[in-house]
Amino acid sequence: MAGQSKVDALPPWGSAIAGSAGAVLANALVYPLDIVKTRLQVQVKRAASSADGNPADDEHYTSTLDAISKIVKADGVPGLYAGMPGALLGVASTNFAYFYWYTVVRTLYFGYRKSTAPPGTAIELSLGAVAGAVAQLFTIPVAVVTTRQQTVSKHERKGLIETGKEVVNSEDGWTGLWRGLKASLVLVVNPAITYGAYQRLRENLFPGKKNLRPAEAFLLGALSKALATIATQPLIVAKVGLQSKPPPARNGKPFKTFIEVMQYIIQHEGLLGLFKGIGPQILKGLLVQGFLMMTKERMELAFILLFRYFRQVRAEQLRKLADLAAEKAKQGGPLLTK
Repeated sequence: MAGQSKVDALPPWGSAIAGSAGAVLANALVYPLDIVKTRLQVQVKRAASSADGNPADDEHYTSTLDAISKIVKADGVPGLYAGMPGALLGVASTNFAYFYWYTVVRTLYFGYRKSTAPPGTAIELSLGAVAGAVAQLFTIPVAVVTTRQQTVSKHERKGLIETGKEVVNSEDGWTGLWRGLKASLVLVVNPAITYGAYQRLRENLFPGKKNLRPAEAFLLGALSKALATIATQPLIVAKVGLQSKPPPARNGKPFKTFIEVMQYIIQHEGLLGLFKGIGPQILKGLLVQGFLMMTKERMELAFILLFRYFRQVRAEQLRKLADLAAEKAKQGGPLLTK
């Protein structure tokens, strides 16, 4: 059993490719929900009076369906996919980095412990947090650019590179691409909770089962993501506020910290404002995480079978070479020829 697990274990890059491919597919399927939840999270509560001509008051969304309707009316159906190339690039890079480092730190942990016993919940969360923090350092610039693309009107929207240049030129230089880094580092508890809960639910509901069926992986992924989203929604809202353009009421002055964003939201919208957009956020999370884990499980199995096939082919080639060398030795011929 132990030998089989070593043979079938994927290298870190194999898990990273499987995880990032699953994430890209899942996010592409539900991308309009990403646009909607971002717009809902970045908007400021409608003012009682529009006498000041605040442009934010002209486009206020009251629900997910209302947001979809108004986005389509203003920008057409393509408006629901604004910033999608950058978003999928960010999803691919973030998940590749996360799953790569998650596999690495788990391997190091088990190597240090010299045990195959599953880690406790606290250790599982810690391993996920370390992997998430390393991944965020490398991938947050894409998230900053994508958020900008998703929260501006069709006429203001620019390409990925042009938006990145605008962020660099209009704010804090190159460090502007890492806006919201502190919030992102705090938010590593989200994937940590997600994958920690996933591992724990899997061990409790399907003990000893090596490969889950698609429906089982979907269910576990959806449940674990819902728990993580509810726990971290205020930080998610604050991060979006940091990475988007500041509200008109701030006269172009960007937020400096996620605490400042949260204070502003509470002051203008109350505590419930920290949970705005949670409907599409949870729905997106349920679908994405469900599809991601379902796809990742299938892709990991496909990689394992592919690697096993290559090992068999290589073993067959080595056997043939050995037989050929033995035959030449019997005939008295040279073992090696040019």
